Amino acid sequence: MLPNTDPQPRFRRHGTFGIMALALLMAALAACGQPDAANNSAAANPSANNGMSSPRGATGIATFAGGCFWCTEADFDKVPGVMSTTSGYISGTTVNPTYKQVSGGKTGHIEAVQVRFDSAKTNFAKLLAAFWPTIDPLTPNRQFCDSGPQYRSAIFYHDAEQQRQAEASKAELAASGRFAQPIVTEILPATQFYPAEEYHQDYYIKNPIRYAYYRSNCGRDARLAEVWGISR
Repeated sequence: MLPNTDPQPRFRRHGTFGIMALALLMAALAACGQPDAANNSAAANPSANNGMSSPRGATGIATFAGGCFWCTEADFDKVPGVMSTTSGYISGTTVNPTYKQVSGGKTGHIEAVQVRFDSAKTNFAKLLAAFWPTIDPLTPNRQFCDSGPQYRSAIFYHDAEQQRQAEASKAELAASGRFAQPIVTEILPATQFYPAEEYHQDYYIKNPIRYAYYRSNCGRDARLAEVWGISR
């Protein structure tokens, strides 16, 4: 599938919902230009840590791509043991990319979420188990209404053990017989992660109405129910 060159692909598909919908969308776009005053400490520190998993009792790090990072962040914030989540960009070639560049498919980056977790309360295997039901693992270069390789699903490993566990988890799911189609979610090495702009961090908390409107009209939960048989 060709990359989406629309600088705001997340909202472009909603133009048919009528005048009221358009007004809401315009408000959301306007909000994108107004960073929230609240601080997000995780977003303030770009991560170059692509190294080993933390020992038990320390802080672990994991990185996942599930399409819109607003939604992936919201999903992981509900997982016990997760300490913080940061929306950002990974796997591209441009230094310090902007949302406009990434969403336009111009940098090679993927929208992703970096998860920091308490290793005494959870582990990478549990995060993998939590991740799968939040994505469509069957559709390449797309998640729900967002299309292009910048929105594809992926698991990024920070060390050899995470790679082993991710590959084993994917193989187990493929062998389960749940799906007739192949699983296209990629397993990739973690590279430089760039936190997204501040207004993207905790978007579902800062803008609950706009977030709920986007998530519903993007068809995310409807597709998840179709793929996994789970209603949200």
